[in-house]
Amino acid sequence: MSSNKKYLKWCAKQKKGIKIIPESITLQKAYLKKSEESLKSMNANAKAGIDEWVVSTSYYAKYFAVYALLSRMGIKCEIHDCTVALFEYLFSGTIPANFVQDLQQSKDDRIDAQYYTQTVQINQKKILVDTTNFVLEIQKIIDKLTSTEIATLIGKIKSSMN
Repeated sequence: MSSNKKYLKWCAKQKKGIKIIPESITLQKAYLKKSEESLKSMNANAKAGIDEWVVSTSYYAKYFAVYALLSRMGIKCEIHDCTVALFEYLFSGTIPANFVQDLQQSKDDRIDAQYYTQTVQINQKKILVDTTNFVLEIQKIIDKLTSTEIATLIGKIKSSMN
């Protein structure tokens, strides 16, 4: 996944791409709830041995957590690859180094699991632990985010679009 400025500019020009919107704690909470519900679904599917949906709900738990973070800041982006690239651009160096790669890999695994007929072989325990840790870490970032940090990050986005 490339988070270079050229790709982000492309994302910003797309109808459902990167848009600056009013900050929204309401949206942030709604997306965190979706993330938490995805975690519950992931665990239920794991108990039932439904690996395909463990993979899918793992991705959505992570994605919705990231989307909650962006919503809190006043950013909307409905193109998943652009959301991942923006997350990398804004938070590399702040988040654990493997988070962007894990999010991208979860997205790719979800696509493979949902759209192709091969049997999915997964390490359920690793997915459950990694996904839960990912979501908790993003929640910590949201909780610590200050108005000054948000303004700086929004400025970084705006400067990348020029």
